[in-house]
This record gives sequence, structure tokens and C-alpha cells, in this order.
Amino acid sequence: MKRYVITGTSRGVGRALALAAGEKGAHVMGVGRLSPEQEKTAFLMKEAGFSFDFFPTELTDPESISESTEQINQGGAVDVIVHNAGVIERAAVHQMSDATWQKQMAVNLFAPFAITRQLLPLMLAKARGRILFVSSISAVLGAKHQSAYHASKAGVVGLMRCLAEELSDSGLMTMALLPGAIDTDMLQGSGFPPRMTAEEVAATLLFYAEDASQAHQGAAVEMFGV
Repeated sequence: MKRYVITGTSRGVGRALALAAGEKGAHVMGVGRLSPEQEKTAFLMKEAGFSFDFFPTELTDPESISESTEQINQGGAVDVIVHNAGVIERAAVHQMSDATWQKQMAVNLFAPFAITRQLLPLMLAKARGRILFVSSISAVLGAKHQSAYHASKAGVVGLMRCLAEELSDSGLMTMALLPGAIDTDMLQGSGFPPRMTAEEVAATLLFYAEDASQAHQGAAVEMFGV
């Protein structure tokens, strides 16, 4: 049974991916904040008979991340990491507070780095695994009032590309998916109409987690929708 770590499983793409991976027979480990939405995900996984554990984690807190990853590592190397959790708080550059900027950088960029750093050694020892980053088309496009979000998502692509070089010939593969406007709560307030579903994004991530060849190492795949 493959072991999946997925951040942000409380709703949207994270929940859809947890269910899709469960359908594939994976043991899914959710990482993120405990919430009523997260409890619903756990209920849906259990109701479907899927294997699921949840590790309550504050993704802005390095100590909380370390505690969760240490627990996960106790079960051995994971097979797949999907960095899906993300936050957006919109404000014009000249009106954005330090706290608003730092929160988005912490959740969207630091947490993927910290989780990867903690889980990677056992994966390298096993010489097998996939590390997937959910970036955003925002990494390559601009939009008003979203500078912190866009900067953090561009940083995710940079992190992934450097990791890809370090993982060359290791047996591990990493890539980033850059979806556009997904029909989720995060899209509200953006001014953009939805162009894809959370389930469509989850299916794409599952392909890269399960079936894509190692030749996709370092790929940044744009997904614009219809």
C-alpha cells in the first residue's frame, strides 16, 4: 500500500485528491489544520472504506511541521508527497501588511520546503517516490492585489526546479502543476470565472503521482482549463 502525504485535505483539490488516492488503494495522510471541513473529509474517506490518517499541523509554524513529519517518518518512507495547501489574502502592494505577506509565504512556500526537507532522507534511502507541488498559473501571470500569492507560487516552481536537479538519478521524481481558475472557495473574490473542477486537477496530480514517467523530472505543467 502506497503512503501519500497530502497537505490541505479539508476541501477542494486536497479532498478530491485524497478520495482519488484512496480509490487507488493508497494510505492517505492529511496534513493541515483541524476544522469542520477536515472532519468531513475524514468522514468521507472512512465512509468509502479508504485508509486515512490526519496530522493536525499549523503550516506557519516550523515546530508544528516538525512534530507531524516526525510522526509520519515513524511509519517509514512515504511514496508520494503532494504540496497542495495554500492561502491567499488579497491587498494592493502599498496596503499589504507584513503579516499578510509573511502568512502566504509561510503556508505556500516555506511549508512545502520544510515538509520536503523532513521526509526526503527516508525517501532517498528507499530510492523511490514522487514529490508534487501544486503551484498556480499565478506563478507566471500577474493580477491586481495578489502579489504575495503570486510571488509564493513562483517560488514554489523555483524550489521544485532546484530539487529536481538534486534528485537526478536518485529514483525520485518531482514536478509542479500550475492550474488556473479552479472552482473552489479560493477563487472567490478573484474576479476570474472557474475553468476547471477540483476533481480534474486531482486526476492530473494522480497521473503524475502514479503513472507519469521519470522523464517528467523538473516539469512545470500549466493547466489553463476550458
